[in-house]
Amino acid sequence: MKMQRADWIKIILVLIVFGSGLTASYYMLKPQRKLPVYNPSELDRRLVDESIQRQGRNHRTLPFALLNQYGDTITEKNLEGKIYVADFFFTTCPGICKDMAVQKRRLQTALKDDDQFVLVSHSVTPEIDSVPVMKEYAELQGAIRGKWHLLTGDKPQIYKLARQSYFAVLDEGGNGDENDFIHTENFILIDPQKRIRGFYDGTSKEDVNRLIEDIELLKVSL
Repeated sequence: MKMQRADWIKIILVLIVFGSGLTASYYMLKPQRKLPVYNPSELDRRLVDESIQRQGRNHRTLPFALLNQYGDTITEKNLEGKIYVADFFFTTCPGICKDMAVQKRRLQTALKDDDQFVLVSHSVTPEIDSVPVMKEYAELQGAIRGKWHLLTGDKPQIYKLARQSYFAVLDEGGNGDENDFIHTENFILIDPQKRIRGFYDGTSKEDVNRLIEDIELLKVSL
């Protein structure tokens, strides 16, 4: 039986509708990827202070009070309702900190118009990185006021944050005295509930690409 042109058009339309339905069904039924919530018991034990290694839920980042590059006191209250990325660096670092700075500038550029997002960089040599030094470094990096906090202050407090709040560094621990030193390339993603949602290599463009994607995913899930 010879098919008429109108018949072929009908068949093509049916196939298009059928294909569209299959595609829509796939995306409706496909489970959405969710970011994990990290607690101490789920992490490499070398990252976690012995006193909290068994904590399996409800970990939140610790309260703090440090100075930013303008001499303003910044506390956890300044981060209320924010998605932020925390890291640890020092201004005189000749190695990984330079690569980390490149990626932090990328993050700031990608999210500069997002009022919900901030960067929080902690100096691990606060005895060297005074407020004026941090301000000069911030200007060199193009840090936007209110978008990128570069924090200095009490060294034991900063080291406690690294080891017991953000789990940023693999080491045997210390008390944050003049002989203590940490060095890590980790970027840590924190949600508005102050929960850890991801760890990323701050020297890797590919890993920071993943971080930017995860921030967008986190915003959708809130």
